[in-house]
This record gives sequence, C-alpha cells and structure tokens, in this order.
Amino acid sequence: MQKNDLFELEITDIGVDGEGIGRHEGMTFFVKDACIGDVIRARVTKMKKNYGYARVEEVITPSTFRVVPKCPIYRQCGGCQIQVMSYESQLEFKQRKVLGNLVRLGHFDEEEIKRKMLPIIGMEEPFRYRNKAQFPVGYNRDGEIVFGFFASRSHNIIPVEDCYLGVEQNREILAIIKAWMEHYRIRPYDETSGEGLLRHVLLRYGFHTGEIMVCLIINGRRLPHANELADALTVVEGMTSISFNVNTEHTNKILGNQTECIWGKPYITDYIKDFAFHISPQSFYQVNPLQTEKLYSCALEFAGLTGKESVWDLYCGIGTISLFLSQKAKQVYGVEIVPQAIEDANNNAELNHVDNAKFFVGKAEEVLPAFYNGTLEGEDFASDSHMNRPDVIVVDPPRKGCDPMCLDTMLKMQPERIVYVSCDSATLARDLRVLCDGGYEIRKVQAVDQFGHTTHVESVVLLSRAKAK
Repeated sequence: MQKNDLFELEITDIGVDGEGIGRHEGMTFFVKDACIGDVIRARVTKMKKNYGYARVEEVITPSTFRVVPKCPIYRQCGGCQIQVMSYESQLEFKQRKVLGNLVRLGHFDEEEIKRKMLPIIGMEEPFRYRNKAQFPVGYNRDGEIVFGFFASRSHNIIPVEDCYLGVEQNREILAIIKAWMEHYRIRPYDETSGEGLLRHVLLRYGFHTGEIMVCLIINGRRLPHANELADALTVVEGMTSISFNVNTEHTNKILGNQTECIWGKPYITDYIKDFAFHISPQSFYQVNPLQTEKLYSCALEFAGLTGKESVWDLYCGIGTISLFLSQKAKQVYGVEIVPQAIEDANNNAELNHVDNAKFFVGKAEEVLPAFYNGTLEGEDFASDSHMNRPDVIVVDPPRKGCDPMCLDTMLKMQPERIVYVSCDSATLARDLRVLCDGGYEIRKVQAVDQFGHTTHVESVVLLSRAKAK
C-alpha cells in the first residue's frame, strides 16, 4: 500500500481521539470521520512501517451507530470529531476511553475498575451547550471578511456562521460586527504580515442570567468607532458588557494583558447551582455550566464532608470547586498559579458571602510542600490542628496532570480522601498509579460528558487510604 491507494476497509474499533480503526492486509489504518461498524472505501493519506492513515472516500455500508451530522461543515472544521456518531454511542465511547486508559496506562485491574465505575453522566441536549466562543477573523479567497474556527492543525479559517455547540445569539452578534467592519473599513489581522486590527471576537453568555459579553481582541491600542459598534450591539437582548483587549504580539495566544470596557460592565454574572460568579474576558470558567454543576456536585459528594473537615483545593482557578466545598467543610484552602484567578476567587467568595475559604497564589507543587513543612511565607497556621494533615484534598489539574512533587506531598500529608477531577484520563491514569502505589485505593470512578460531539471527557475519582491487610 502507498499514498493515494484506494481500498475497502471495515471499521472494527475506535481510537482515543475518535478516529476509526480497521485492518487491511495485516496493516492497521486510522481513519478520521469513520464510525465503528462502517464499511468504507478509503484513500491512503500516509504510510508508516506498521500502520497507516486514510480518509473516507465513500461509506459503502453505514454503521448502525452512524447519524447524519447536524453541522454541514463538521468535517472541514474538525472541532466535533465524533458528531457522526449517535450520542448514545458517543457516551459509550467515552466510558470505554476512561476505562481503557486506567487499565492500559494505569495498569489497574479491568474487572475491578468496571465494578467501581458509575454510568457516565451525559447531557440532556448535546447541542448549544457552550457559554464561550472565540472566533478568529480573516478574509476568504474572495476578499470577504469571515469569522470561524481554525481547521485542525492549521491556522486556515473555516468560515462558521453558526456553530451548533454555541448559543444562537452568536450568529446575530457576528453579523453586526461584520457590518461594522465593512462600513468603517476595519481590517482583520494578518498573521503573516502582522498588519490589520481585529484578531478575534470573544463571546460569553450567562446561561442562568441571559447576560452577554462581547470582547474584541485587537492588534492596536485603541478601537476606532467604538461608540458606533456599541450602539449597534446594544440592540441584542441581554447585552451586558462590551470591551476590547489589546494583543499586539506575534503570538498564538489569543488574549493580551490589557482590557478596556467601552460599554456596560467589565464582567457578566452567571450561576453554578446557588453560587454567583463574575466572569471577565480573562476569567477561566467552565464552558458547559449545566454539566459543570453535575461534575462539581459529584466532587462534593465524593468528598464526604460533614462540616468538620479541612479541605485543600489544588489548581482551584477562580474558586468554583472551592465554593462548592465550602458549603459542607469547616475550612477550604485553594491554590492557583494565576494571580488574576485568585483575585477572582477572593471576589467570588465575597460575592457569595463565603468566609471559610482562603486562597493562595502559587504553584501547587510549591505551595503545598511549603505549607506542609510550615514554611509558607507570611502564614501562621499553628492554631489549626488540621493544617499538616487535611482531611480531604481535591485536585483539578490542567491536561498535563499533577506535578510529581505535588503528588509526593499529597502522599506525605495522608488525607483520608483524595478527590481527583480530570480533563484527561491518560494523565489521570498515570497519577492514580502513583497515588495507589503510595497507599491509596480507588473507590469510585465517574465519567462526565462536558463536551458532546468531541472526544474530550471529564472524570471524577474518589480515593481513600487503603486499609492495612
């Protein structure tokens, strides 16, 4: 087999990134947009020594799991890797993905993990769930202004008028901005030349409040005709905050450090359960608030709090999990490396009248050891008997997982329970292996679908100290 060869292939499995897997003449092929159970005509795109990659040229016999995608450009966009699968089969795939990583990468016993895995928590409606969207701006081949998303592994903009994962209001807002750009000859930013003004449009929506934020990321220090843009946007029901963010660097990073509000408030407000949060353009805030409530409620349940416990929340962000935990904990301590996030966390605690949560700026792998050793600068916890050995530690690390030093300190502190919230079951499996080798035992595993039609899946795992045998 060589590049561009056509061949018939039956898809018998699905990979961790949602790609179909089949075997032909002893070779394994990975095929994007193929569904388990499909019989396809495939075209080779790349060959390696023992495996290859192909694309779907024709679906000869469709799988019983295959559905007609709602989005007409899902293949070009690449954001919804598994939209071709029925939602029920997506949930099954994600449950298997978490199980497979724990077994294959964490070296846990498959039957034991199956007994401890709860049924995955899915969505009631797997479309229109995102409260945040970031649209790059550019020109198409005809010189027309377009908004959209970058194609997979490139910075080519796929024009998107209405993403079905985002809220319907996004389409109206983008149309207004496009008309404003055309009328006042505002040019999109060009990555190659570094010229042009508008780089991205950031939109946020409060699912519980209906409040809308618009932030334009610009390659400049001022936004021309800002008042005219504000006048046009305020006709949108729910418009609450209009701002621009300055990013003049040649970088892939979307947001710069300076944001100026030109109309309304510098934030919108939304709720997760009974807790209110002020959300600025820079705030980290879960993009699926309905599923986040289920995720955090699960973490709170797993923590098993009675009102007497001292709890550490590592990688706490703007304090969302910390505030959930504060309902039933004696004291919560949050750690986050981003100073703005800790400022938001303190503000959110004050907003919700929470007085039993304290937040620290720094790396979890540095703050936690300093705290354990009694060397945390400027802090005196001698009066708190819980401090060197908290009852519960909750971790919600970035995709790369926990730092080894952080894991080592957690083991030294020996909390009764550890609740691990993860956005990547591969690094989760790696870290759970360390914790279990250090004297802990997995009690429960809960997968939660936060991102329908994508391959991403969240997980919550409860660990407790293993009983002596």
